[in-house]
Amino acid sequence: MNRISVSSSNISSIGYDPVSQTLEIEFNDGSVYQYDSVPSGEYDGIMHAGSHGQYFHQHIKDVYPYRKVN
Repeated sequence: MNRISVSSSNISSIGYDPVSQTLEIEFNDGSVYQYDSVPSGEYDGIMHAGSHGQYFHQHIKDVYPYRKVN
């Protein structure tokens, strides 16, 4: 999945597959997680948020099922 680099204190890049509704986040420590069943509006929200990390903690983390892929 292609990811876009973002400026964040704990997120390095973010990608999204609209067909599978999979959100992929690479953190600054190199770990990569995929979040399932994420609506495209959430991807738009995190990409346009003033703080990507804050948006992640408020809207994605502990809301959508996830798995570590790296």
